[in-house]
Amino acid sequence: MNRIKTTLDQLQKDNKKALVTYIVAGDPEPAVTVDAMHALVASGADILELGIPFSDPMAEGPVIQLAHERALKHSTSLRDALAMVTEFRRANNHTPIILMGYANPIEKMGYSVFADAAKSAGVDGVLTVDLPPEESAPFTQVLKQQHLENIFLIAPTTTARRQQAIVEQAGGFIYYVSLKGVTGAGHLDVDSVEQKLGEIRSLTQLPICVGFGIKDGATARAAAACASGVVVGSAIVSAIAATNNGQIDSIKATISDIVGEIRSALDS
Repeated sequence: MNRIKTTLDQLQKDNKKALVTYIVAGDPEPAVTVDAMHALVASGADILELGIPFSDPMAEGPVIQLAHERALKHSTSLRDALAMVTEFRRANNHTPIILMGYANPIEKMGYSVFADAAKSAGVDGVLTVDLPPEESAPFTQVLKQQHLENIFLIAPTTTARRQQAIVEQAGGFIYYVSLKGVTGAGHLDVDSVEQKLGEIRSLTQLPICVGFGIKDGATARAAAACASGVVVGSAIVSAIAATNNGQIDSIKATISDIVGEIRSALDS
């Protein structure tokens, strides 16, 4: 069974909310990414999202755009990200890993080659921000052949017709974007999120995790009250960027502080 489903099923049985954390592969430099992934798990993350550096990350706010730029300064590639997953799996074979990025690097590699490499590395799911559901069927089919989940975003502006098209292909969980805008922007409107999640639940039994507006324990707890879990990215990436020259000990301490606080809030 795919690690994403195993983990989310167990969290539901335990009456706990999922904490999905995002960092960019190679940020602030490639040598620290695998250690940072282990630190995220040790601090309470249930699922890891590893961003694939891309030159035009259109869905990202300034914080994560800068993380992509830092990673690209080291020429961190899709193949480098896959190698980091392989290294992470040497010590952790149970935490789900999702690659989150944009279509160009995957299409350049080729769907089948990518899916084979991702499976071999130990990836469990893929979220391709700019591959619309109308064009995703061939990619979804290739991922399914490797038992990889294709995870989709649903936004506040997504129409009912498009929501239906998305849930018919989606696997793992639905990633609900809590606000109109890019990552790290705006104010979380819990009432609006709850209403939209009700609409999505009428279409699918997949878990729903909420992201794009989760900044701390308070916002995580508020969003999780009506969701299966939360996704935290910009807050972690921003904190890592503020550490002492990217030293891994400083990064571990930062991750422990911010992720530990959110974990505690979700479990309280």
